[in-house]
Amino acid sequence: MTMPASLPAQTRAIHHEAGQPLVLTQLPMPQPGPGQVLIAVEAAGINRPDLVQRAGLYPPPPGAPQTMGLEAAGRIVALGDGVTRWQPGDAVTALLPGGGYAAHAVADEGSCLPVPAGLAMVEAAALPETVLTVWANVFERGALAPGETLLVHGGASGIGTTAIQMAVAHGARVFVTAGDADKCALCEKLGATRAINYRTEDFGEILKAEGGADVVLDMVGGPYVQKNIDLMRPDGRIVSIAFLQGPSVSLNLMPVMLKRLTLTGSTLRARPVAEKARLAAAVHQTVWPWIEAGKLRPVIDATFPLAEAEAAQARMTAGTHAGKIVLTV
Repeated sequence: MTMPASLPAQTRAIHHEAGQPLVLTQLPMPQPGPGQVLIAVEAAGINRPDLVQRAGLYPPPPGAPQTMGLEAAGRIVALGDGVTRWQPGDAVTALLPGGGYAAHAVADEGSCLPVPAGLAMVEAAALPETVLTVWANVFERGALAPGETLLVHGGASGIGTTAIQMAVAHGARVFVTAGDADKCALCEKLGATRAINYRTEDFGEILKAEGGADVVLDMVGGPYVQKNIDLMRPDGRIVSIAFLQGPSVSLNLMPVMLKRLTLTGSTLRARPVAEKARLAAAVHQTVWPWIEAGKLRPVIDATFPLAEAEAAQARMTAGTHAGKIVLTV
């Protein structure tokens, strides 16, 4: 591996410390190892796991940067040994194990995807974490089929707005829950058959009246789990990817048995490099054509300069956003 002479010895990155505001600092320039690339970051997505990491509850996997940031887009500026797919200058968006809140980030070769035609870097940076999460959980673990009904909790989130568009492009019918009228309207504009205001409506009763759901993507946990079970169709699949209302629940398992339900879930960050590359290849084959055909486009709620990462995370913590929050470098 040879680093270009034009690269500085240090890069800008966001430092986090327990109980302290995020600050922009200088860190040594990251070095791409075998099978890795160095990206000059132009935009980086913010995701809820970043907040969990900041709270000390979601440590990076071994060998990953301590800096937050699970996705970024930019141009490749250096190659590690053995890289064959990419060249310096290529515009890519990448799933990262960490390190995205920075002016430079290292990514595994297989976790990079080309920036789709017609998308700005800000939009491209909003894709990897959400699209791969939805693909792995709704399409693989949930095995959503065309014509089936998907229920998405948190429909106006980055994951939710992505799941709506991907499921509709796949030929599924989508219901979502969201927290206010504006968020519900956004979800229906993206293709949801019905957006349910969970503050004023009972999503369980509404879904039962609609014949139930085949797949549920749940980011809430807690009391939603039993309600999900009760509204499922026979042979339904409930996929958990977060638990904003708690990971521990007391369940009546009888309907799980009677309806032959599957309760499953996953995380993305800790998966092996080869598994992330497999997911990226599947997304490139199926989802990238949807993007290029105009069937899927990231919903950008707001952008913040890298130095204002604290304000960006505060917006996510407040829960008023709809779609993705992105840092620009």
